[in-house]
Amino acid sequence: MIGSYVAVGDSFTEGVGDPGPDGAFVGWADRFAVLLADLRPEGDFEYTNLAVRGKLLDQIVADQLPRAVALAPDLVSFCAGGNDILRPGSDPDEVAERFERAIAALTAVSGTVMVTTGFDTRGIPLLKHLRGKIATYNGHVRAVADRYGCPVLDLWSLRSVQDRRAWDADRLHLSPEGHTRVALRAGQALGLEIPADPEQPWPPLPPRGALEIRRDDVQWAREYLVPWIGRRLRGESSGDQVIAKGSLSPDDIKVRIAAVA
Repeated sequence: MIGSYVAVGDSFTEGVGDPGPDGAFVGWADRFAVLLADLRPEGDFEYTNLAVRGKLLDQIVADQLPRAVALAPDLVSFCAGGNDILRPGSDPDEVAERFERAIAALTAVSGTVMVTTGFDTRGIPLLKHLRGKIATYNGHVRAVADRYGCPVLDLWSLRSVQDRRAWDADRLHLSPEGHTRVALRAGQALGLEIPADPEQPWPPLPPRGALEIRRDDVQWAREYLVPWIGRRLRGESSGDQVIAKGSLSPDDIKVRIAAVA
């Protein structure tokens, strides 16, 4: 039984795309923490989310890893390296070497370290050309997991997130429903009984015409792509002024989820 959980990572684990009633993000890790807490006696579960959007692997290792090691929880989820892979000229083999050093440090103090693969980006316009690099990195992540006995939260094989409704309007982060399905998949990765199937089919959508698709693409580029490119050119990160959520109460997370359900 898992009595303590620490989430380490970037925007994916922070929960970007899944806003609560106050505008602060919830996300799959917070939702997963609720699933874990429900298996414990009331009040007998500790959860800390250290993830901050925009962070690179080395930044996560420097800022979040020492805090996770100090807490020595029963479970750590570690999702890092994705922002490194997005950088032009990055080498997934080299990123994986640094990833493994972090896993070695975490497994020495945590009961279980769950690692996460990247998504299959074939349907994401901004990222589909990186599909090969992501697949290579995923292979390394799985190899590291085998060497250190880590369960794998496999997002590449999660077919339900190929639906556009699983993604936020920015097409880079998951929607609330997408985060929910990942939380359920995390439960599966640990062999837990989960309340729903993350691969549950989506309701059918009416077909979209070429003009509607084109209009959506133009709006997306104006609202999200251009600002994203601008931040890269200026050397800015979306997480420069963001502070990690820290310790959270599963009961409070339930209230925030219910308020926007």
